Amino acid sequence: MRPYDTQSLPESTSTLAGWPLSEHCATPMAIVDRELGLQAVNVALLDWLGAGARNWRGEALAVLDAKPPLLSEAAARAFAQDRRIWLREARLRTAIGDRGADLALTPLDARALLLEVLPPALGDAASGSRLSESLRGFAHEVRGPLAGMRGAAQLLQRRVDGPDLQELAGLIVGEVDRLADLSERLLHTGAKPRLARVNIHEVIERVAALIAAGSAPPRLRRDYDPSLPPVSVDADRLQQALLNLARNAVEAGAHELTLRTRAEHGARIGEHAARLALRVDVADDGRGVPAALADTLFEPLVSGRADGSGLGLALSREIAREHGGELGYTSRPGATVFSLLLPVKE
Repeated sequence: MRPYDTQSLPESTSTLAGWPLSEHCATPMAIVDRELGLQAVNVALLDWLGAGARNWRGEALAVLDAKPPLLSEAAARAFAQDRRIWLREARLRTAIGDRGADLALTPLDARALLLEVLPPALGDAASGSRLSESLRGFAHEVRGPLAGMRGAAQLLQRRVDGPDLQELAGLIVGEVDRLADLSERLLHTGAKPRLARVNIHEVIERVAALIAAGSAPPRLRRDYDPSLPPVSVDADRLQQALLNLARNAVEAGAHELTLRTRAEHGARIGEHAARLALRVDVADDGRGVPAALADTLFEPLVSGRADGSGLGLALSREIAREHGGELGYTSRPGATVFSLLLPVKE
């Protein structure tokens, strides 16, 4: 589906380069052709660039890019893959110096794409809104099944023999209680993390226990920095973020999963620098992130599997940002690392 229905556009819209652009739209926009040249810009983009009445028609898209060739490469991918490409935290050249923005490049047809210039993190806010809406619906639906699972697990815990089986049944009860608590909090928008100082390795060990209890678990390697100080986090939320990453690795065919912690001095987290940050790596030797998902991996409802929900990574990044941190990754077949950075506040 294309982003505009030309039959429903208002009369205040002019047709430029064969595609309509609203001259009264507050969003800065441009039409880019297949050769990556600018064919039309609207008034909002002229104002944003501080370009006055300059005619940009025929100019190369690359002249706007303060970090070449990122913009041209993103536009080429949008054409090649016929899908919207997000370029987060881009830098564009303007008459008043370089400016930051999130860029959306959406193919209109085989010959043209729409470039939209959005305030930084606006795309993430919209994604977060869709994510929260999806999760609240999910949370409402799972409350009943969770109660049934808890009752069955408690009954099983009383009837099984041997400490190992009782421990596994207790693990089920504990996880059901945690999910029930998360569900209740998702149903109340605006809930803030419940921060407490914890040993990060205790949180990771719970994740490791859950992965080890699954069917055909991978080999688990631990590479911990024992000198790390306690951190102020919501342990349940952080466990959920790391568990999502670990389960993704398993579903990507990992035979070995490494859980690693390190201290990062002078770490860059988004637009801010932290004197000290905690880095948690979840590394695996699975298939890696599909190239087609590289730019949309953290958006809600995006999944590389036919049976995937597309919520796990979006939720993990949301949890990281709730804590003032960030989630990123590097990936190639056989070597994928998701890294969670959290600021350590003295």
